[in-house]
Amino acid sequence: MAEQKTQGAGTAIVDPPGENTVQVTFLPEGKTVQFEHGKLPYKDHGKKESLLDVALNNGIRLDHACGGNCACTTCHVIVKHGFDRLSEAEEEEEDLLDKAPGLTPTSRLGCQAVVEDPDAEITVFVPRYTINAA
Repeated sequence: MAEQKTQGAGTAIVDPPGENTVQVTFLPEGKTVQFEHGKLPYKDHGKKESLLDVALNNGIRLDHACGGNCACTTCHVIVKHGFDRLSEAEEEEEDLLDKAPGLTPTSRLGCQAVVEDPDAEITVFVPRYTINAA
């Protein structure tokens, strides 16, 4: 049975995730997308099945001035739910995050944060401000 979710200004009808289904909600837009883990077409920006890749595959704007090459902070997101379902940040990402405005303990670069759990439910907030260090 479908579940109704209200986020921001809109309401989306979302089927509960099934086996091997990842669900990612992007705030403040309030858009929830689902895909089968391991089968998301790669959009050639960031790492495969990264939050940036998920966003681009679903028409969600997530700035990425450096093309997803871990060279700026324009794809900075704050993970509100499911932080432990993502890949661990590498040193290069952590160094860049130190320059991101609004840094939180659950901040990640969308191009580097890869969905690793095949049954994950993740919610991320996309801040309105970024720094282009590229």
